[in-house]
Amino acid sequence: MRAVGFLNSLPIEEAESLFDVDLPDPKPEMNDLLVEIEAVSVNPADAKRRIRTAVDTPHETPFILGYDAVGIVVECGADVTGFKPGDRVWYAGDANRPGSYASMQCVDHRIAAHAPKSVSPEAAASLPLVSLTAWEILFERLQVPQGETPFSLLIIGGAGGVGSITAQIARKLTNATVIATASRPETAKWCRQMGAHHVVNHRDLVKDMKQAGFEQSDYIVQYADTAQHWDAMCELIAPQGRIGTIVETSEKLDVSALQGKSAALMWELMFTRSLFGTPDMYKQGQILTHMARLVDDGTIATTETKVLHGLSSNTLKEAHRIIEGAAMIGKLVIKY
Repeated sequence: MRAVGFLNSLPIEEAESLFDVDLPDPKPEMNDLLVEIEAVSVNPADAKRRIRTAVDTPHETPFILGYDAVGIVVECGADVTGFKPGDRVWYAGDANRPGSYASMQCVDHRIAAHAPKSVSPEAAASLPLVSLTAWEILFERLQVPQGETPFSLLIIGGAGGVGSITAQIARKLTNATVIATASRPETAKWCRQMGAHHVVNHRDLVKDMKQAGFEQSDYIVQYADTAQHWDAMCELIAPQGRIGTIVETSEKLDVSALQGKSAALMWELMFTRSLFGTPDMYKQGQILTHMARLVDDGTIATTETKVLHGLSSNTLKEAHRIIEGAAMIGKLVIKY
């Protein structure tokens, strides 16, 4: 099969930062789907792993990145249920296994689902990882109320891939007042399009929140820079509120700042279930099944804003340059 991989952590401008490689076709294990990939999206996690995982010691074999895919099932493992060859599926993959920068990939069927039928494969590819992340952080980590109970939700990093889908889910499936951060006119416009009731500037977050009429927020999700916004989050979180973040930091955080408010800090990593083979790993397949229905009934919109073409190192390098620029609105996808 064709694939794009790397051995050393190099700047994306380097010729060998990503390179084309031919590999044997993967063989599905008992719980696997073997998928012929049609489209992928490129996430900040892709660039982070390329930059960080082989700084001192090269990978022994080409490392294949890629954590979103849509494709056609070619073969099913002996223990697979609910899928058959010819089905179009979508998934965010497993950080323990070779990724989707390849023409073929094996994925555990418990973390995959039938793809939405109403949109193109490249449009669908914009959603799996961010949908799982947004769903898990809202409903499983922060346990925001569903139904008619009102609450306020501050999304720091509202115009990015995860922020875009978090705003949609919160606006459409809960009774949240959604406040998103953005610092440019185009990102502010996008946040409102995704469902934000209010947009504030993250550069002076406390001041802008108060000017918008909010002394505090019941829940905060943080998708930009945990350390940079820590003091503001501690000030803005409501008593007994919850903060969720997906962004790791090497800086020390004063978590005792949350004690007086009995507030909580929750971490979310979409890969936790597959990394540790948790007993509830199958829930990711269930979430993606539900998200496909929400796309097909028009409740949730796909978030692709830039589409590249072709499975090649040149295409992936361009994608990584764009992602590393940290100015993306929505999602970057690649149609193979």
